[in-house]
Amino acid sequence: QVQLVESGGGLVQPGGSLRLSCAASGSIFRINAMGWHRQAPGKQRELVAIITSGSVTTYADSVKGRFTISRDNAKNTVYLQMNSLKPEDSAVYYCNANLYNLDGLYRSYWGQGTQVTVSS
Repeated sequence: QVQLVESGGGLVQPGGSLRLSCAASGSIFRINAMGWHRQAPGKQRELVAIITSGSVTTYADSVKGRFTISRDNAKNTVYLQMNSLKPEDSAVYYCNANLYNLDGLYRSYWGQGTQVTVSS
C-alpha cells in the first residue's frame, strides 16, 4: 500500500501565502513525477503544477510566477509554496504521485485533499 498525506491548507486573506506539503509512504520503489491538482466547487479537477524526478517543473498558466513546486526525494515529499493568493485559488488541493511500487507496478496515487480558502 502507498499513502499520500497532505498538510498545510487553511484560510488565508487575498495576497497571503500558504505552503502545502505531501509525504508519500508505504510500498514505494521509485517515485517519478509528483504534482498538485485542485478542484473548486462545480468545476473539474485541474493541474496546478508537476515536478519530475529530475526537478523539471510545469505550471498552470494561472499560477505561474506565484506558486513554486519543489520536492525532497530523500523524504518522498513534494511541496507547493503559494504566494499572492487570490480568491479564485480557493479549492481542494490534491497531491499526486506516479511511482513504481514494490510489486514492480507503475501506478498513480492520490492524497485525500486539503482545503485552501482565500477570503477576506
